Amino acid sequence: MADDKKNAPNQNQINIELSEEIAEGEYANLAMIAHSNSEFVIDFIRLMPGVPKAKVKSRIVITPEHAKRLLKALEDNIEKYENTFGPIKKTEDTPKFPINFGNTMGEA
Repeated sequence: MADDKKNAPNQNQINIELSEEIAEGEYANLAMIAHSNSEFVIDFIRLMPGVPKAKVKSRIVITPEHAKRLLKALEDNIEKYENTFGPIKKTEDTPKFPINFGNTMGEA
C-alpha cells in the first residue's frame, strides 16, 4: 500500500506546459482593464512612439476571484522586486517620447 501512494501522482500538483512561442512573450507597455459582474478583461497593448494607433497584443479574461489572486501575487512580487532593486519610480501617466522618435528622419 505504501508503494501505491509513492507512485501515485500528487493530486495537488499541476503539470503546466509552456510552448516555445508563448515562452518568447509579448512586449506591452499599456494595460486596459474592464469588468462585468462575472469577469475581468485585461488587454495588454503595445504603444509605439510616433504611431497614432496602438495594437492589443493579448487579451486575458479571468474571474473576479482570480483577479484578486492576481492582484495579491503582483503586490507580493513588486515587494520582492523593490526589496532587491529599490523602489520603482512612478513616472507621468502618459509616456513622453522625443519628437519624431519612431519616424523616418534622414538617410544613412
